[in-house]
Amino acid sequence: MGMTSKHRQHTRPDGIDPAARSRSRRRALQAIYAWQLSGQPMAQVIEQFRHEQDMEVADLEYFDALLRGVDSELAKIDAALQQFVDREIAQIDPIERGVLRLAAYELLYRIDVPYRVVLNEAVETTKRFGADQGHTYVNGV
Repeated sequence: MGMTSKHRQHTRPDGIDPAARSRSRRRALQAIYAWQLSGQPMAQVIEQFRHEQDMEVADLEYFDALLRGVDSELAKIDAALQQFVDREIAQIDPIERGVLRLAAYELLYRIDVPYRVVLNEAVETTKRFGADQGHTYVNGV
């Protein structure tokens, strides 16, 4: 019960919990990374990640929407990204590629999310999971 009341304190008037969304993005990145490397269908990857313990403190609807969106719009996302990167999408480090795909999806299709939030989350997530200077690459794109 303590977790629920604490959760509600951080929820904005529009019902969005920014911390839960942030956790959803981090978990979505991990799922995209697994999906890119495994070649498994996205639905299977989503199902595997939904059952992990820490998912209870994430925004599951947003997690699902991000992953299903990246999966369904991948060709458009990669085409948009290709204009701004210095190499083929497939040659970008898998973590950075996942972050870029996730951020591009949000920028292109989730106009309800402020672009500053998307960019900040992309850089911070790359700092946490990516290579030493990966965040500078992501920020540059």
